[in-house]
Amino acid sequence: MDDGSVMFRLWAPAQETISISIDSGDLLPMARTQDGWFEATATVPAGTRYQFRLSDGLMVPDPASRQQAPDVHDPSVVVDGAFAWQHPAWRGRAWNETIIYELHPGTAGGFKGIQADLPRLKDLGITAVELMPIADFPGQRNWGYDGVLPYAPDSTYGSPAALKELIDTAHGLGLMLFLDVVYNHFGPDGNYLSLYAPQFFRDDVKTPWGPAIDFRRREVRDYFTGNVLMWLLDYRFDGLRFDAVHAIQEQDWIEEMAATVRSSIEPGRHVHLILEHHNNAAHLRKAVDAQWNDDAHNVLHVLLTDETAGYYADYADDAAAKLARCLAEGWVYQGQQSKYLGDARGEPSADLPPYAHVLFIQNHDQIGNRAFGERLTVLTSPRALEAAIALQMLCPQIPLLFMGEETASEMPFLFFTDHHDELAEAVREGRRLEFAGFAAFADPEKRQHIPDPNAVTTFAASIPQPGPAGAEARLALYKVLIGLRMTEIAPRLVGTVATSATVIGPKAVRADWKLGDGTRLTIITNLGGETVTCARPPGRLLFPSSETGGDLTGPATRAYLEAAA
Repeated sequence: MDDGSVMFRLWAPAQETISISIDSGDLLPMARTQDGWFEATATVPAGTRYQFRLSDGLMVPDPASRQQAPDVHDPSVVVDGAFAWQHPAWRGRAWNETIIYELHPGTAGGFKGIQADLPRLKDLGITAVELMPIADFPGQRNWGYDGVLPYAPDSTYGSPAALKELIDTAHGLGLMLFLDVVYNHFGPDGNYLSLYAPQFFRDDVKTPWGPAIDFRRREVRDYFTGNVLMWLLDYRFDGLRFDAVHAIQEQDWIEEMAATVRSSIEPGRHVHLILEHHNNAAHLRKAVDAQWNDDAHNVLHVLLTDETAGYYADYADDAAAKLARCLAEGWVYQGQQSKYLGDARGEPSADLPPYAHVLFIQNHDQIGNRAFGERLTVLTSPRALEAAIALQMLCPQIPLLFMGEETASEMPFLFFTDHHDELAEAVREGRRLEFAGFAAFADPEKRQHIPDPNAVTTFAASIPQPGPAGAEARLALYKVLIGLRMTEIAPRLVGTVATSATVIGPKAVRADWKLGDGTRLTIITNLGGETVTCARPPGRLLFPSSETGGDLTGPATRAYLEAAA
């Protein structure tokens, strides 16, 4: 507070009395209001550790804790949010300039490790670094989706001040910082909300992670919207990626939250909101910038690997036609029935601009949700992968790289946690049972070879290293493609519309766009080994640097630009 005191508030409608336990040994009673809020004010310094004492004597952390000392079951810490920003005039970058690099903060060395790597990412041509979730989770290792204290950066990665220093350094280099946030569930260890605020959850709707969070309640909406504003205003993140928001029952919260963000951000500042969703176009016509394009990834994966198990079965038939639809209209599934989901998926998306979609060939989910976390570097040929990379980097959708792609890393990215005792065993066996439906793991003995998520070696094996062959060539390819994108595509991106996409071979597609200034972009990609016949488009060859005739022997990708008439 302005007078130096600290106000503590807790919504605990299921409790009659709440006290604050201060690390000095003091027990401070809190006043209860009729709507279930408890409040108290105390003059304590930053760094003070505290817990809320429930009516039965149980000590719990602050659900809006800004820092833990050090883990989810431990005391919360009073944080002084003051920070001397070195680049306060930073206003972000426009969406059309965005090239995203997704990384896991733990495998990257925490906030300090990421900060040290920023110059390399800038040299590569990346414009936005996206952190997988950092909300406090139990233990030392986690993907981040088991977070239980959304307001507290996990202490394993560094302090709140270290996070601000990372973001400030990025801004000084002209880089945006994005953060992945999880509002559809809490992790299985360290979430005490149900003990004092069971109204936070619904007992009539279940999700894959447990009871649904009740976004019908104003207190719940404000809790998560407040978290969004903290990351964007207090920490000055440039954008957020919202995990699996299709699991949020009350979809209108997304619109409410996005509108609040737009009205709260200072004029002239670029802030970007990105969803993971089951193809909801309505959000993208309002205040949300883009959605991760799982459809495009899935069909590219089928074309590159010929895998058709699991959700890839939805993309196995007429895969080239499905890729053409993604390039022309954004998504494959626009209301059609998904056999894998057993339900209709998606909404019509042809009216959306291409840059309303984030295009990736790999990401944390698509690698890590495999039993052995294999990357495409070990699942397909280098030529085929590089043809797909060229398509990704030069088409008008927004590209996302996953850490290690730029150096052709062959290291896996495995699912890892740091649970203990019964929960560790449940996670280990649950992970292995996930794959029981796959023919390769029908034998229980084979499933025992799936890495234990709780083993330190599983985490260590997931730290990316440059590939044993082709790392320098792959890095050079990315630099060339990013350079072309930033000089030829990004400045013309706003206003781009798709004009056609045609299947020209078993794994080959030609796609055409009219860019915002009237320039015509044509990409011909052939992810198979055949030669396909295609007329040479008008205009100059953008990529590669030379061509031999009109036919295209795969795997290969060509791109052409024709000046506006």
